[in-house]
Amino acid sequence: MLDPETKDAITRAVTDGFDTQIAFTKDLMRFASIRGHEHGVQEFVFDALLQRGYATERLEMERAAIENHVGGGKFSVDHSDAPIVIGTFDPLETLGKSLILQSHTDVVPTGPAEMWRFDPFDPQIDGDWLYGRGGADMKAGHAAMIFAMDALKDAGLRPTARVEIQSVVEEESTGNGALMTFLDGHTADAVLIPEPEDEMLVRANVGTLWFEVELRGTPVHVREMGEGANAIDAAYRVIASLRELEARWNEDRHKRLYFRDLAHPINLNVGKIEGGDWGSSVPAWCRIQCRIAIFPGIRAQDAASEIENHIAEFAKTDGYLADTPPKITFNGFFAEGYVQEPGSEAEAALERAHHAATGVPLESFTTLGYLDCRVYRLYNDIPSLCYGPISENIHGYDERVSVSSLRRITIAMALFIADWCGTTRI
Repeated sequence: MLDPETKDAITRAVTDGFDTQIAFTKDLMRFASIRGHEHGVQEFVFDALLQRGYATERLEMERAAIENHVGGGKFSVDHSDAPIVIGTFDPLETLGKSLILQSHTDVVPTGPAEMWRFDPFDPQIDGDWLYGRGGADMKAGHAAMIFAMDALKDAGLRPTARVEIQSVVEEESTGNGALMTFLDGHTADAVLIPEPEDEMLVRANVGTLWFEVELRGTPVHVREMGEGANAIDAAYRVIASLRELEARWNEDRHKRLYFRDLAHPINLNVGKIEGGDWGSSVPAWCRIQCRIAIFPGIRAQDAASEIENHIAEFAKTDGYLADTPPKITFNGFFAEGYVQEPGSEAEAALERAHHAATGVPLESFTTLGYLDCRVYRLYNDIPSLCYGPISENIHGYDERVSVSSLRRITIAMALFIADWCGTTRI
């Protein structure tokens, strides 16, 4: 536990450096680092860590190693080849517990620019909100973990345990960046990932599967429509059938402690549909891109097999698809969910830090999106703490993060690092 004088010194250091932290956050946000375009921002992070004196390295994705691991996401032509960046602080003497601070720099596409209040890659502050794509998810958290460490130094303190800062990619698509750090041997006594979780700790998290369904039709002129087969219409029928699978999976929530009070924890999203070649021709093809969640404890391979079998059985009942079955390809996330059970020493340290920074007890909750914490919880088998600022509209237009909340969680992170890792005077 930290003494009051140390807490005050760390809090002052965060506050004194906060304007610089916001400027750094904006610099991160100006990189349009959608999938496959993260090289620039990763180089920016590499330089920032190098200038701060971290032992800095670039780590490349090893496709074979990832594909041979049960937690590996599926590769596609869109998979990023940007490097993972890792900066390591090593103490003069190890007295405390080691820590990984992890964040991702990849962001999702913006959608129509006219739906945004501001240019999505020109960050703006209005009132308490910092607007821009990727600011909340999760470049604000990325900057916070760097500046939390800066604050310790500015307060005249040095951690007495190894601290590793990981800047990964592919968090929005496969989770392979985080997995690659594990496969390369990076581990610690705990991990903290500052995703935008409304100043709460994630207690449980679903797994995620991405898949594509491709359908073939019989093209004819619309005047002879009855003699053809519309692949787009067939896609609608497959989607309706998948909704039945989604409903069946949701019925299982009552058996699961951290999901039983949620009305609809398993969400199927049809995120993209494309098909056809001409408005006056019955379409010969259609592809739908889907994402579905799975409960912790469900093997990704088992869920994938159930999806394949469900679509195959449905196709047998369809007059056209019985002879022209859909093709299913898993093309991204193949990730299992996790539960961070209460009671760890790391969680207790975060509870103390959060209370000191905010004045209120730390709450926990279940979240229904993908989180890289699954790698560290399931495979590193270490306490995996996902905790970050208040945000709105992540993955939507006018994505924004609360500036005041960002300051609070940066203080909490700095206090947590000092408590968990221990400190000594510089």
